[in-house]
Amino acid sequence: MRENLQPDFLPIENWLNNFNYPLIISGPCSAESEEQVVSQAKVLNKIEHVRIFRAGIWKPRTRPHSFQGVGEKALLWMQRVKEETHLLTAAEVASPQHVEACLKHNIDVLWIGARTTVNPFYVQNITDALKGVDIPILVKNPINPDLNLWRGAIERLYMSGLKKIVAVHRGFNTYEKTPYRNNPIWDIPLELKRIFPNLPIICDPSHIAGNRAFIQDISQKAFNLDMCGLMIETHLTPHKAITDALQQITPDQLESLLSKLVFRKEAGSFDFQKILDTLRNEIDTVDIELLNLLKKRMDIVSKIGNHKSKHNITVYQVKRWNTIINERTEMAKKLGLNNDFIIKMLRLVHDESILIQHKIMLPHSKKKKE
Repeated sequence: MRENLQPDFLPIENWLNNFNYPLIISGPCSAESEEQVVSQAKVLNKIEHVRIFRAGIWKPRTRPHSFQGVGEKALLWMQRVKEETHLLTAAEVASPQHVEACLKHNIDVLWIGARTTVNPFYVQNITDALKGVDIPILVKNPINPDLNLWRGAIERLYMSGLKKIVAVHRGFNTYEKTPYRNNPIWDIPLELKRIFPNLPIICDPSHIAGNRAFIQDISQKAFNLDMCGLMIETHLTPHKAITDALQQITPDQLESLLSKLVFRKEAGSFDFQKILDTLRNEIDTVDIELLNLLKKRMDIVSKIGNHKSKHNITVYQVKRWNTIINERTEMAKKLGLNNDFIIKMLRLVHDESILIQHKIMLPHSKKKKE
């Protein structure tokens, strides 16, 4: 697919009958027994907005002796869910064999998990198995924070003829310490939305959280950022769940959670838009000032680089850098600015300053090569 070609993804309301925003997908992390699956589906069937019942059929586990799902026989239980409720069914697939089994048992929606999205070979194999099949497919972000892997998986599926595609933000494994199981890094799904403006994106707060205590706040943030639904893991008795017990909630807790959420809309009234446009114009003016100030700063950095070069002084000055961090963050604190944001901004500016000075100090021959 050409870089400048904008995919024509189908909106959810075009393939999900009587769609009522938001889309809620729910069910147990793992299908454990027929009774568990069917009885839970019947309870979820009574909750407004829950349209799709999910259950893990095959579980990609880190350790070989961990529970890896009951396999294909659970698809028969999912068929009962379809027969005895109005819910659609969804299952994760990681191979062409999984796809074939799900299609044979009339699963309505497939999803590609984070451990599969990370490998283009796996994604392509699934894509090949889906050629000629008109089925919605959800694509979870890869485990590692790599936007291009996520984007590439979506593009592969679209190029095969699939248009009912939904991205699922479930967080990323990082070395950064956070309260969550997976770091949300909200910038990545927001950038995906910028690249594909008409791509539906939902959030999986269960896998981001890793702990049911955080699911409410994560869900609200997802809607604040214009995501159109949630995939939430539920279990009738979470403490007895075979997999991911800590991040599952009961159907009652799900209903309570949904009742407390504020569902945001993208556009407002004429008066709202008028005020918003005025404020955005003010932002535009400030941004132009910021860019001019950055240009002025980098011009001074170039002068400093030339001065250091003439006197054979190192580019990196740790004492100066510490002074900048301490003084600027103290000033930012007085101005009521977020400390973490200011440090990130200062580091970006400092890195660019170091790069400019480094290029100035390169021998003439190397400057030409670069």
